[in-house]
Amino acid sequence: MTDEALIVLENVNKWFGPLHVLQDVDLSVARGEVVVVIGPSGSGKSTLCRAINRLEPIDSGRIIFDGQALPAEGRELARLRSEVGMVFQSFNLFAHKTILENVMLGPVKVRKEKKAVVQDRAMSLLERVGIANQAEKYPAQLSGGQQQRVAIARALAMQPKALLFDEPTSALDPEMVGEVLEVMTSLAREGMTMVVVTHEMGFARHAADRVVFMADGQLVEQATPDEFFANPRSDRAKDFLSKILTH
Repeated sequence: MTDEALIVLENVNKWFGPLHVLQDVDLSVARGEVVVVIGPSGSGKSTLCRAINRLEPIDSGRIIFDGQALPAEGRELARLRSEVGMVFQSFNLFAHKTILENVMLGPVKVRKEKKAVVQDRAMSLLERVGIANQAEKYPAQLSGGQQQRVAIARALAMQPKALLFDEPTSALDPEMVGEVLEVMTSLAREGMTMVVVTHEMGFARHAADRVVFMADGQLVEQATPDEFFANPRSDRAKDFLSKILTH
C-alpha cells in the first residue's frame, strides 16, 4: 500500500434543505485500503458514499480522486466516474440484456473498447464472482445474490481504481448475503481500494482495514476493526454497538 491517498474528502458539507447531512467531513482513503463506514440509519453514510463520485453534489469542501479535484460536471467528471465503480443496494441491471451483455456494456459503450476484448474480460469476471455458467441468462432468472454479484462484475469490468459499495446486501434475503460478502472479501484481499457502507458487522470486522463510524452527518471516530469493536471511544459508538451486538 502506498502512502498516497487515492480518495480525499476535505471539509465536505452537504445539506438537504435544512438538514445538514454531511458536516465538515474529512476522510482520506489510501490505495489498496478497505474502509467500512457504519453508523445508525440517517447518519449520512450513503450520502458520503455517493458524494465520492459526485452522484450527490456537495455544497462546500472538496473531493480529490487520484490527485485531481473532482470536476462538477461534463466530460471530465464522466471519465473520473468511470474510474470509481459503484455497487448499490438495488442491482440496477438492464432487464432485457443478458448477464454477459450487462457486464460488457460499460467498457464497450463508455470506453469504446473492442467487443472481443471486453467479452473475454467479462467472462473471466463472471468466473471470478462465481456465475460464469449464468452468462446467457437474463437478470430476472437469477437470485438477488447472483444479481448483486453481476453488479460487482459489471463495476469491475471498467477496471476502476476504486469501488464504492452502498449497502450492497441490505436488499437481499439473509441466505444470499454471505455469497456477496464473500466476493467483496476476496476483492479486499486482492488489494482493491474500497469504501463500503454496510450494516454487516462481520464484514467490517474481518475485511476492513479501517472502520469509520458516522452519526448525525459527522465522522465520529475511526479506528482499526479490532480497536473499534473492542474499545469504541465515543458514547455514540458505544451506544450503537450495544444495540446491535447484543441481539
